[in-house]
Amino acid sequence: MREQTDIMVFGTGSFAGRIVFDIAATAQAPVTVTVAGRNLERLDWLKTAGNARAVIFDRPVTMQSRTVDLTNEEGAAALIAELRPSVVVQAASPQASAIIAVKGNAWSQLIAEGGLSAMAVTQTMFSVRVARAIKATHPDCKFINCAYPDVGNTIISALGLPVTCGMGNVSILASVFAGALGEREPGRLKVLAHYQTITPFRHAPDTRTGRPPRVWIGDEEIADVQSALRDVKLTAAPAIDVSGAAGVPMMLALVSGREWLGHTPGPFGLPGGYPVACRDGKLELALPAGLGEEDAVSWNREFEEANGLYVDAAGRAHYTGVLHEKLKAISPDLAEGFDVGDFDQAFDDMEILRTRLLDTPEL
Repeated sequence: MREQTDIMVFGTGSFAGRIVFDIAATAQAPVTVTVAGRNLERLDWLKTAGNARAVIFDRPVTMQSRTVDLTNEEGAAALIAELRPSVVVQAASPQASAIIAVKGNAWSQLIAEGGLSAMAVTQTMFSVRVARAIKATHPDCKFINCAYPDVGNTIISALGLPVTCGMGNVSILASVFAGALGEREPGRLKVLAHYQTITPFRHAPDTRTGRPPRVWIGDEEIADVQSALRDVKLTAAPAIDVSGAAGVPMMLALVSGREWLGHTPGPFGLPGGYPVACRDGKLELALPAGLGEEDAVSWNREFEEANGLYVDAAGRAHYTGVLHEKLKAISPDLAEGFDVGDFDQAFDDMEILRTRLLDTPEL
């Protein structure tokens, strides 16, 4: 009998580990999870610890592991074609998320001053490769991209590749807001949030600036989000403990077909994050009454149009705002953006710049 799997998780880092361990502790229906990556020691531990947690919590979960190198274009395709997962979760990255907390070199300075979209192309490459593999070998499976989904999913979609949604970001805010307000009924609290609205909640209330997320309880929008959620403060660490957890019920619902209400970034390649519902194994927007999809998408798109990276209707990626100005001073050609069809070349060019800036002291 050919080996198959329900969920395939690419990546062996801290984010992938959180996903694997939370599945092992929470899944109610039988599910097989395959963790795939190139760090053999870490793969073995995720499998071992995942199976141990399933025993500890008495959950019907089976963890297995397979080696794959996403720097190899063919690696993901062969594995997906062989195991035919229902859901693929891409959590691998050529650059650790801890870079946002690092100081001392010109690359980290660009990210700190220009914004996280400086990393968009770098962070999205592995996800583009996995999406290509899915399209070529198993287009019916669901694809969850964990790598910078608010922006990365717009690139994946513009390339004509499949992407179901992302994880983290809006679901981080929605879960901590619901916990703080005591709103435990699924779907009652709804949040519209771009990843740029998270950063202020890492800081003390009196120092927060920028546009806040939009929050509804039922169909009534909270007028002053900053005041109503003043006491909510996120950890300063790059990997937030609730980010992986927030996506686990969604991926289990996509596998089982049961109903689930929650939030996700980048659904169907849209910019930013939205309330969503999963029904019969399919994801759909679940916006509050009175908010249309066009208005919700426009609100989220405005963040990257003001500062960051956005893809226009013709498939051209544009750097904007402070990020554009910072890039222009370092690399005028890169600052002009790129056609998404030339994504691989854009990645190579950005990697050359990143390597150079990592070896350059911060100014």
